[in-house]
Amino acid sequence: MRKFLDLQLGRRVALGLAIGGILMAAPVMAQRSPAYQAAREKGQVGERTDGYLGVVGNQPQEIRDLVDDINIKRRANYTKNAQANNATVEEWAFTQGCFLIENTSPGEKYQTPSGSWATRTSAAPQRSSKCP
Repeated sequence: MRKFLDLQLGRRVALGLAIGGILMAAPVMAQRSPAYQAAREKGQVGERTDGYLGVVGNQPQEIRDLVDDINIKRRANYTKNAQANNATVEEWAFTQGCFLIENTSPGEKYQTPSGSWATRTSAAPQRSSKCP
């Protein structure tokens, strides 16, 4: 029964994304600052499975501050959209993480389901079996 409920929730959140026409369009565009883009290209940051941006390895304070700022904006976006779609913030964030990881480009870092960092190749990224 729990599996069924998890599947239904995943479909509801995915449907909410499709209906709402959002894949974090505004926050993602805001995140494409030169500093963010450079950190992404250098592999200093990557997409985490929980929908938030992560610091890869030991990075300078300015990279950690950049990630914190982006994650604050993501959390606000997730909270708003979770409420609008009758989901928890964690459920919404996880689903967003699935899409963000799926949409990484070759050379970018992302977190695998085991929690380790991987570099995206031309192949599909490793994602959780719970992703919609």
